Amino acid sequence: MRSHLSRFALATGFALTEHGRNRFAMVLVVLFVPLWTTLAYLAMPETPAPMQLHATGERLSPRGNELTEISGALNAVTLITGFMMFAATFSGSLFDRRLAMAGYPRVHLVLAKVTALALISAAVAAYATAITCLAWTPRQPFLLAAALFTAGLTYGALGVGFGSVLRREVEGMFAIVMTSIIDLALQNPITSSGADTPIMRYLPSYGAMQASTAAGFSSNPVPRHLVIQLTWFAGAALIALMAFRRGTRSTLPAAALTPVAGRGSGNAGLPVPRQETAPMRAEPQLTPVVPHAASPAQQGRAAGPEH
Repeated sequence: MRSHLSRFALATGFALTEHGRNRFAMVLVVLFVPLWTTLAYLAMPETPAPMQLHATGERLSPRGNELTEISGALNAVTLITGFMMFAATFSGSLFDRRLAMAGYPRVHLVLAKVTALALISAAVAAYATAITCLAWTPRQPFLLAAALFTAGLTYGALGVGFGSVLRREVEGMFAIVMTSIIDLALQNPITSSGADTPIMRYLPSYGAMQASTAAGFSSNPVPRHLVIQLTWFAGAALIALMAFRRGTRSTLPAAALTPVAGRGSGNAGLPVPRQETAPMRAEPQLTPVVPHAASPAQQGRAAGPEH
């Protein structure tokens, strides 16, 4: 048990260290979240925007700038968490593969990534909720934070999947940005007339959008839509897990690695290179010795004295 905890703690430290090295992501968290949410609040008019909230069945008329600010907060959280998880997975894929090939359990690596994702999503969601409360007061701030948190989990899992499958960094960034923009733009009642249509229920952040809107303008709790968003996270995490398993598998033939049992029960052995049979050494060839011809003096001595 202690060995599993130590491995999990070590893998989590690796994951958090990788995120800490991403200075650009830290700048985005500090500057992009307040900038985007504040601009969304100030740029839109305060004109009421009538809408039908599916989560509660209510007919609401929230202010346009407040409703757009919620959409901007969701967009900022999903973009940042997706980008951070993609960047960490993309840059650390080779390191993860080496750990897996060296016998480090993949379960610990996956749990470490999930833990890092949860910590990042919680921090960014709390930060975005605090900035939102500085501009106006949502009716259920804790529900708003929970909605942003679950949306961050979903897009973070998508980021891991993109980082494990895509080969170039620009491809992953484009995939995350376009997914978030299309997803949230179609659900914003200010910019889309089809925000109340049933097709919106099949978008990745539908549950979070409904829950965050209810948190801002309704007093009714909507745990069902948080469960819907967590279901999206579970599906995205399953895809990311399959992609991570595919990215960390060994390309060597099975016979090329011979597992060595570790000390103690339950410890994975480290693979070692296959030992090849050494070629048989050739027997040395003996060179025949040719005697030298004897000189006349030597021949005389060998014959002895004549009688």
